[in-house]
Amino acid sequence: MRSKVVPLDSAADMIHSGDTLASSGFCLAGVAEELLAKVADRFQATGQPRDLTILHAAGQGDWRGNGLDRLGYEGLIRRIIGGHFGSFPKIGALISANRVQAYNFPQGVMCHLYQAIATRKCGEITKLGLGTFLDPRLGGGKMNALSAEDLIRIIQLEGQEWLLYPAMKIDVAIMRGTTADELGNVTMEEEALFLESLTLAQAARATGGKVIVQVKNLAKAGTLNPRLVRIPGTMIDAVVVCSDPEKYHRQTGGTYYSPVFAGHVRVPMQSLPPLALDEKKVIARRAILELKPYAVVNLGIGAPEAVAAVAAEEGVIEQITLTVESGAVGGMPAGGTDFGAATNHWATIDHIQQFDFYDSGGLDATFLGLAEADQQGNVNVSQFGSKTVGVGGFTNISQNTRNVIFCGRFTSGKSKIEIGQGKVHIVQDGSEIKFVRRVQQITFSGAYASQTKQRVLYVTERCVFVLREGRLVLTEIAPGVDLEKDILGRMQFRPEIDQPLKLMDAAFFHAPPTGMLRSWLEK
Repeated sequence: MRSKVVPLDSAADMIHSGDTLASSGFCLAGVAEELLAKVADRFQATGQPRDLTILHAAGQGDWRGNGLDRLGYEGLIRRIIGGHFGSFPKIGALISANRVQAYNFPQGVMCHLYQAIATRKCGEITKLGLGTFLDPRLGGGKMNALSAEDLIRIIQLEGQEWLLYPAMKIDVAIMRGTTADELGNVTMEEEALFLESLTLAQAARATGGKVIVQVKNLAKAGTLNPRLVRIPGTMIDAVVVCSDPEKYHRQTGGTYYSPVFAGHVRVPMQSLPPLALDEKKVIARRAILELKPYAVVNLGIGAPEAVAAVAAEEGVIEQITLTVESGAVGGMPAGGTDFGAATNHWATIDHIQQFDFYDSGGLDATFLGLAEADQQGNVNVSQFGSKTVGVGGFTNISQNTRNVIFCGRFTSGKSKIEIGQGKVHIVQDGSEIKFVRRVQQITFSGAYASQTKQRVLYVTERCVFVLREGRLVLTEIAPGVDLEKDILGRMQFRPEIDQPLKLMDAAFFHAPPTGMLRSWLEK
């Protein structure tokens, strides 16, 4: 028997200059941190490896230099292709400065691209991205001037337009598990997520590449429960046992290990603290009214995270099924640096299978962030000035869901907004306008949504808009808000206004649970 367990140095030696390196992970969940750190150390000491092409599906970072940001050195990376870039600022700075080529493929497309590579297809063929900045006619996912090559292509099939995201060779794939035996069989019993690890391993092997897995524990060959093995040893070339799990093998960015996130323990939902009465809570209270009993829902990061907390506080969380694109189904999705994990979830499925479900129209509704919107209903969450962010799973989710509810503050920047006694009082408004004549980058296409007859809402703390026939229409206003001063005066365009203009329910602006959500959902 030949053991596949190797020292960290030997594993890092498998990554050569010019290689395409694919990394599995979601924020810091599932990221092979120690291996990434070793590659960065070797580059700083020897200048090798250099000119890597990095592939990633979800953003892999914590905004503090960890995850893929460990590789954020000029010369180490030549090109990066992935779903989201906002959580690794060092690499983001290189992209903004035209030091690294960068292409944005949607998160779900990257997952399915691995699947296409694994089965030796030409790439991922999909309608995802048509009418957005991913469309070659609107930029082709290029994130800076250095990225001159056209990767995404428009093709014609059966008289329709499709986008082709091309297959590519993967030289090395790195991922993470909990326990491996000497033969390389890997389990994930303490991981919060399974992610795209199995399919990525298959993709690397299909193109002649190597697969390296970082684990916490080593077991004797043949002692692992075969039902717990997530990646068989036949697909793995090297196993590295982490030397410092608390530093390099954290379950999420915010948590070293929680049995709740691993699904080993369920906790009383009443033990979760309620949200303070602020803009996010108001937005979540209004947004959740768009649901019907037993709806299957996706929650994005930021303001949408509050939907889960409000559902728990109002006692209706068990009447809806909340999901996260990382693979969690049911329960209450975690927020902040734990985003991607979940509490009291019913199931954890692979990243790719979750996007299969999303892309097939399986969601009843999604709650997504609202960074910038324009009069045609287009939304931008992917680029702001020279700041590189990326689309993440936003395009897959927003383009394939029947009911899309964008959630966010009406303005951004420092503000003072008092909420209570059934109304809103804007003492100091944010300095940055979010409802603009034309968004900087089209991440969500209002025209495409109108064409496919999606129902789209834009919920803020002071008003609500709907997308109607390709234009934004103001339908609701909060008590205490002045229409001209606080809404129209803080927009770059004048929307159509419903007559009569509805008043948002005063219950949203009181501190105690409203009770109205339970009665509404039980109708």
